[in-house]
Amino acid sequence: MRVFITGGTGFVGRQVTQELLQQGHQIRALVRETGKSLPVEVETVSGDTTSYEMLADAALGCDAIINLVGIIREFPVKKITFDRLHTQTTKNLIRMAQETGIRRFIQMSANGTRVDAVTGYHQSKWRAEQALRDSDLDWTIFRPSLIFGADDLFVNMLAGLIKTLPVVPVMGDGCYRLQPVCVIDVARSFVQALERNDTIHQTYHCCGPEQFSYDQVLDLIGHALGRSRPPLKLHQPLCLMKPLISIFQHLPPFPMTSDQLTMLLEENICNSSNWQEVFDLQLTDFAEGIQQYL
Repeated sequence: MRVFITGGTGFVGRQVTQELLQQGHQIRALVRETGKSLPVEVETVSGDTTSYEMLADAALGCDAIINLVGIIREFPVKKITFDRLHTQTTKNLIRMAQETGIRRFIQMSANGTRVDAVTGYHQSKWRAEQALRDSDLDWTIFRPSLIFGADDLFVNMLAGLIKTLPVVPVMGDGCYRLQPVCVIDVARSFVQALERNDTIHQTYHCCGPEQFSYDQVLDLIGHALGRSRPPLKLHQPLCLMKPLISIFQHLPPFPMTSDQLTMLLEENICNSSNWQEVFDLQLTDFAEGIQQYL
């Protein structure tokens, strides 16, 4: 199968690309700039998913689309917004699929996406999902939780804090739960779904095998780094941090936004038994997984 992939140079995209090649698929990857780091077997085309005019013919001759475009933070001055990158991108890709005769469409959404979402991130992901559901395409939607792997942002960022700071700052009580999922498990299910009719018009929640509090995640990362004791934590009162974040979130160097804090406190957990059973996955243990790359 010839697969058109967007977001192929990102953290998840590189793993999906590797899995596609291992399964014998041909790949055409859309990139904003040619020459980005992708295997030599991958055909690349330049384009911009937020502009249909720069996208229209990019997938001619392909059999399926995998959309992995996503951001976790907006920079409106640079026209980097949730609506443009999540919702409008998906609508443009749906239109392209319909006009080029592509039926199969795999979409990466996010755990926590829902009709009554309160953050802009989840709202834009929901609108993207709805656009797919309203289409006549053979779609499958995946909603991963926090994804970990060798090149991830979250675990490596926390590892950096543990290595450099005597005390790690924690928002609130640190009891809110996370259920990290391995990027390899996510990528394998994306690729499996391509040729499985039983996954058409299905939405899968993708979480790891165990839930951990935020404090426990820090402890596991510290252990993977070889620390004999859990990292020291300084729990920041939310009544002070929420207004502070609201004021400074528009500065690019500031490490957190109000939306990100809300999503953290909402927790990132799910029941992923259906996803695991359908794709026959032996889910990677978080502690063992991070040990391999930290």
